[in-house]
Amino acid sequence: MESGRGGRIVTPNVDICRAVRRDAALRELVCSAEIVVADGMPLVWAARLLGTPVPGRVTGADLLWSLSGVAARRGWPVYLLGGPPGVAAGAAGALTARFPSLRVCGVHSPPYGFDTTAEGRARVRRDVAAARPRIVFVGLGFPRQDRLAAELRADLPDAWFLGCGAALSFAAGTVPRAPRCMQRTGLEWAFRLACEPGRLARRYLVNDLPFATHLLTTSLLTRLHPTARLEC
Repeated sequence: MESGRGGRIVTPNVDICRAVRRDAALRELVCSAEIVVADGMPLVWAARLLGTPVPGRVTGADLLWSLSGVAARRGWPVYLLGGPPGVAAGAAGALTARFPSLRVCGVHSPPYGFDTTAEGRARVRRDVAAARPRIVFVGLGFPRQDRLAAELRADLPDAWFLGCGAALSFAAGTVPRAPRCMQRTGLEWAFRLACEPGRLARRYLVNDLPFATHLLTTSLLTRLHPTARLEC
């Protein structure tokens, strides 16, 4: 930011890694980001098992607050994009309550499906570009938020974009976040499942849990047998 360079921050979790494994275009969307951090304890554990540990878990929900704090101190305007109606405005209120000097130059909760048409994407891009933010928090879920962020990079080359998923809803208080102890021990998914079983049961139990088990098992076997050709 201080040198005038912009970029994208992507925070892969187990679900994103599962999608990236199947889709080369999504893999490129993640790998082309300037910063990629592990948002998921299974990824942190897998890296340790492989003998290539990452510093730790870094979530979009936490970056929303930490980057807003830095932006408040440096005078960098931020833009909040995404979430159901009213969520972006609610998140902005919570952030400015904690950081009174934070400049929120715009908030927008676009209607569902806006990004399925070129006109809908162009309208949002014009609104964000006109606000001239230095940091844009995009809470639309993967890969929609990251595709839009990649397009916005052309409009605001000196801005940074964070795809932050449900972070805006957490900040606005419309969706509860797991206690810190569950976040640290890799049980945040269980808390979210208990809060939203209808929406998350298939994702977590049918899709993500088997993938996480396979990832950890493969990582351990690769560490024990580094010359073996194991597909993860």
